[in-house]
Amino acid sequence: MHAGSLLAAVGSFLHARASGGYWHLRIDDIDPPRAVSGSAAGIQTSLKTHGLQFDSDPQYQSHHSSRYEQALLTLHEQGDLFRCVCTRTMLGPSGSCQGSCANENPTEMVTGSLRIKVPPNTVIALDDAFLGRQSWHLGKQLSDFIVRRRDGLYAYQLAAAVDDASPFTTQVVRGRDLLDSTPRQVFLQRRLGLSSPSYGHLPILTDQYGFKLSKQQGATAIDNDQPTTNVRAALEILGQPSPPSKLRDSASLLAWSLSRWDPCRVPR
Repeated sequence: MHAGSLLAAVGSFLHARASGGYWHLRIDDIDPPRAVSGSAAGIQTSLKTHGLQFDSDPQYQSHHSSRYEQALLTLHEQGDLFRCVCTRTMLGPSGSCQGSCANENPTEMVTGSLRIKVPPNTVIALDDAFLGRQSWHLGKQLSDFIVRRRDGLYAYQLAAAVDDASPFTTQVVRGRDLLDSTPRQVFLQRRLGLSSPSYGHLPILTDQYGFKLSKQQGATAIDNDQPTTNVRAALEILGQPSPPSKLRDSASLLAWSLSRWDPCRVPR
């Protein structure tokens, strides 16, 4: 975990608990080539060290392959999918297919990704817990996105859409770097006949060059020896009241902040 991950964790934890709900942890580990050994255990240790106790055993997307395969089968039977053989250099804005793959629909003998057909007039609108009303012209902005990659791995959009539609998931709170993923996932949920949770997108931390803090950008791991300092910093960025200095442990900071959590104070 890095500071940006903790920010999302603190915000989602407080929002869930303030809503009278439970806070669940899901490990999105559907991309084995990028997996780092021991990272899932390290994330759980960091969360607990910072007073962020999840309310059930962690869920692992790598255990949900049958769900994703069934979703692909449903989409295929509905005629929603096509095989795309475009290379990166051939793709258009937001990675959309610019060729005639949807019309030619190459056979399964041809290596390619699976994409979903998005009608040109598709508009997805929803009320974000922190940003208010959001609307995307999906058919023009984010059309024909990938649901299964060329290497056979399930795409994030498909996996997240299916898991977020779980009957036990009512809210999804995450960083704004994933804001344009939401309309794609809601579109998939609708095509699959699944219900959508409510969504909220929190501010993200950036480095000195304006890039989002991430493992790919070399963000340093959060210091587990400074949990109260880290939690206070996250609360400040989230626009929440500053806890009294007499509170010396992260659990007390979170308990104090829980009764004062105000989504309207989160910066837009």
